[in-house]
Amino acid sequence: MPTVRPYESYVYAYPHKTAYRPLPERPALRELWAAEPKSALSLYLHIPFCEVRCGFCNLFTRIGAPEELTTRYLDALDRQAVAVRDALGDDEPVRFAAAAFGGGTPTFLTADELERLCDIAEKRMGAYLLAVPLSVETSPSTATADRLAVLADRGTTRVSIGVQSFVDAEARAAVRPQRRAEVEAALGRIRDARIPVLNIDLIYGIDGQTERTWLTSLDAALTWRPEELYLYPLYVRPLTGLHRLGAAATGPEAEALEQAVWDEQRLRLYAVGRDHLLAHGYEQVSMRMFRRADAPQEGPEDYACQTDGMIGLGCGARSYTSALHYSFDYAVDMREIRSIIDRFTTTEDFSRAEVGRYVDAAEARRRHLLQSLLQAAGLPLDDYRARFGTDPRADFPAELARFADRGWLDPHAPEELLRLSPLGLAHSDALGPALFSPGVRAAMAAYERK
Repeated sequence: MPTVRPYESYVYAYPHKTAYRPLPERPALRELWAAEPKSALSLYLHIPFCEVRCGFCNLFTRIGAPEELTTRYLDALDRQAVAVRDALGDDEPVRFAAAAFGGGTPTFLTADELERLCDIAEKRMGAYLLAVPLSVETSPSTATADRLAVLADRGTTRVSIGVQSFVDAEARAAVRPQRRAEVEAALGRIRDARIPVLNIDLIYGIDGQTERTWLTSLDAALTWRPEELYLYPLYVRPLTGLHRLGAAATGPEAEALEQAVWDEQRLRLYAVGRDHLLAHGYEQVSMRMFRRADAPQEGPEDYACQTDGMIGLGCGARSYTSALHYSFDYAVDMREIRSIIDRFTTTEDFSRAEVGRYVDAAEARRRHLLQSLLQAAGLPLDDYRARFGTDPRADFPAELARFADRGWLDPHAPEELLRLSPLGLAHSDALGPALFSPGVRAAMAAYERK
């Protein structure tokens, strides 16, 4: 059996945005949402600004916001919200079950601007933030007391902070300018704000990181008793700072050897982190996500099956209907991102979908299997049958057979449950891409990076 690389890519949504293309017909949002259920929608607001760009980051974000750009961006977000809420119509009740502010760094906005962001969600979209789970991403330098006070007052139930490492030398190696003292101060302010759930993001696989320094970061995080922890393997993606800084390989053989050594390091550190958190009272939800056993669950799971019904506002946000996933243009290069943001801020008509990918019945089955199987809890076969009228073992026999042969499926799982083994969870970033359809693979391969 050929060797499988354990770190192909992080699958947080399917199909990936690099499989999206401009929609020639630019369908009207009113038509796209006309027949969709609207009783339990998710709402996501995207803020594409950061104070710095970390070396590993390939998110849709820009550094800084000169010349009142945040004001112009919020103006455009307001116009978009009005257009989208109008498209949802009033023929049936429109209700939101969860909301999130992501980025970028939403707390790059000032406290007053965060108030306006919440107003857009509530007054324009009709999402009552005090009554639904609201998750907000932040960073050490922007988690200020005034911003956190706004978030707490407006109903935020979860704050996620990207720490990545408590070891200053590792932060520098990841091109993340921060000091541990600043991180600890930010965590103190978050706890003072009494927001119910604190999530801390950490990264393993950083240059120079050892099991000892990794445990140093884990123990520093555990001091704050976070309700959730995400452990991310480091990736060096095209057009990112670390990719530009990387030394040229001396040849394919040397590159392959270097990659194998790095893969082994990341697998070893993953196992160390997993075992350490399990020993400290955390439960594994997915390869990345760990939740304290006594912590409340706020909002959907990391890889929970999205039964569609996602409204995304902002130029980096996705929206999902049952038949179409759509967004705006996507880029990683800073110049391209600035251009897309500028176009967004001058857009007046948000009534049509611009870029996306249609999801047929076969892709919907594949997506459900992928996103459920990547959960540690697995996929109840009855849930799949109830939604699609078929059995995943009949729909995906070749893929599931390969996973079983590799030891990625749990042979001790109940008969009516498809669940990954510990080895399978460790290889989630290989298993997920292995479920991509040929059509999605082709579209991703043909995507021109920018």
